[in-house]
Amino acid sequence: MKIRFAYRGMITVEDLWDLSVQELDRIFQKLNKALKESKEESLLSPQAKEDSELAIAVAIVRHIVEVKLAEAAVALAAVERRAKKEKILSILADKQDDSLRNMSQEDLTKMLEDL
Repeated sequence: MKIRFAYRGMITVEDLWDLSVQELDRIFQKLNKALKESKEESLLSPQAKEDSELAIAVAIVRHIVEVKLAEAAVALAAVERRAKKEKILSILADKQDDSLRNMSQEDLTKMLEDL
């Protein structure tokens, strides 16, 4: 089964991964609306196949959005960890500088000679 999505023409599932979450949400809303409209039962027009294709398309878009949001959360957490680590390293360097400044001249001279 080849599923195509209406977005500036017809696009494939692979193309969905290149879209932003906002664009995916618009596609999801259109598909979801079509799915709800097709669920109106009628004895004269059975549309089981079309309904299942719409349900699969909705599930695909939902999955891609969930993955993209999870990846964004992981990336944000990594940025926050990196910023915190840099801040801690900066404070640690300041403390080491302070401890060197508080040393006596003789101790500093001795350290310099040892290098």
